[in-house]
Amino acid sequence: MSWVSHVIWWQVYPLGFLGAEKELSAFRGEVDRLPKLQGWLDHLISWGGNGLLLGPIFTSSSHGYDTVDYFQIDPRLGDDADFDALVAACRERGVRLLLDGVFNHVGREFPPVAQALAEGPGSGAEDWVSHLYDTGGVITADYFEGHNNLITLNHSSTRVQEYVRDVMLHWLRRGIDGWRLDAAYAVPARFWAAVLPAVRQEFPDAWFVGEMIHGDYIDYVKTSGLDSVTQYELWWAIWSSIDKINFHELQWTLGRHAKFVEHFLPLTFLSNHDVTRVASQISDPRHWPHAVALLGFLPGIPCIYYGDEFGLEAVKEQRPSGDDAVRPEMPKERWLFTHSHPELERTYRRVIGLRRRNPWLLDAMIETEQVDNAHLVVRARARNGEQFLALALNLSGEPLALGDSAEVLEAEPDLADGAVAPHGWAVVRD
Repeated sequence: MSWVSHVIWWQVYPLGFLGAEKELSAFRGEVDRLPKLQGWLDHLISWGGNGLLLGPIFTSSSHGYDTVDYFQIDPRLGDDADFDALVAACRERGVRLLLDGVFNHVGREFPPVAQALAEGPGSGAEDWVSHLYDTGGVITADYFEGHNNLITLNHSSTRVQEYVRDVMLHWLRRGIDGWRLDAAYAVPARFWAAVLPAVRQEFPDAWFVGEMIHGDYIDYVKTSGLDSVTQYELWWAIWSSIDKINFHELQWTLGRHAKFVEHFLPLTFLSNHDVTRVASQISDPRHWPHAVALLGFLPGIPCIYYGDEFGLEAVKEQRPSGDDAVRPEMPKERWLFTHSHPELERTYRRVIGLRRRNPWLLDAMIETEQVDNAHLVVRARARNGEQFLALALNLSGEPLALGDSAEVLEAEPDLADGAVAPHGWAVVRD
């Protein structure tokens, strides 16, 4: 299997992490913020990660998802030399690098779109946008999810397809390992099917994961030619079932997840730059480790959003700048950062360590053996049928009995008298 089989991602939203100005128009002079990320690479490695998934780093008008120039590093972050230095630092440590490709929509100031909006229907740039309208002299276009500063591209346009291909190739040649494709759920699968073959011809080992919030995951992967998509169904079920103390909800989703794994390896996560942090979704801190245990145990390709390993809490709000809290600035290096949940960071190390020692969990076959509102036992079996592990989760105030022959590999708190402690979890072999 490819290098992706061994990667565990750490997702960073650079504009927030590095403390950039909210608007490009507010930027004054040169900066070298991007090198600050190098000071965190050893932290990434320390808990078992080996992949850096960066949010938008290309020039944009504000938050990174309103791109203006895909071939230039956002000056609020740094320049080409800073990017090359980051690539080199990742390579020295064996860390893979994934960039965020926002190819569903662009900012209003993206040159072809700006031309189309200025000239209206009949413009030589009209085929860049999904639709162009002239209503009483007011030129408008298709806006992504109602945001009038995000213009949806015309994915049927050969010019758009060739442009995206060239952007992908440019940064792969500069040393990245693949792409996260933003808002893939809004992009026709046939668009990627048209773009990716030429990219894969030059970079056969590159990895492409699409952001899918809803839709037919299996069919989209098959039709588009992507390698993977984000597992939003599992994300929701993990925090929701733990917070509500209703593992029946998770049981149903695990059945779906097992089917996905038969066709592709989903990108699994507990938080990201677009959602409320998992520590704020699960109201009882005693149950935060249960979510971490699920992320490390279940098949798929895990991704940890920066700060989750510290138990950071933040709520996404539906208002302007409502994402700021979940995209905080971090200090220059890990040792300058203190937090109030060191026990959770230890949980991440233990769980990821368990996964490293059992790499077959990547595509394991899973089934639930015991389930009620407060208890869940999930068994994982290797594809070769020779290895078995079980994850037992206990959200109740009473011990959860296990078999007498169970060999405990990891547990929090420690297993006592053959039972998972109240509000505890354990991974066992029997």
